[in-house]
Amino acid sequence: MKPSEPVKISAPNELTAANCQAFRDLARSAIGTACTTAVVDLSGTRFIDSSGLGVFVSIHKILRERGGDLRLLDPVPAVRQILELTRMHRVFEIITSNPTKQPS
Repeated sequence: MKPSEPVKISAPNELTAANCQAFRDLARSAIGTACTTAVVDLSGTRFIDSSGLGVFVSIHKILRERGGDLRLLDPVPAVRQILELTRMHRVFEIITSNPTKQPS
């Protein structure tokens, strides 16, 4: 399968049990049936709970089955801390839109 262009998905201000199903549906729709790489923009996301992390795992599994991956873009310090505490930063590639900016 030829790699596809990454699909960029913007996460909501908060990604919690209250809205994770809607975000999961949005992400699945965005990646369709052929996308191999997705980038979730977390620059505007201030909080994420375990349900939100579950969405990332779900989408990551779909993309890995296609030979691709899920990348997380510009998580704010509070979200980055959650990713590190749960060791999800070892599962997902965390990228920055400003390569000179150091992670907090």
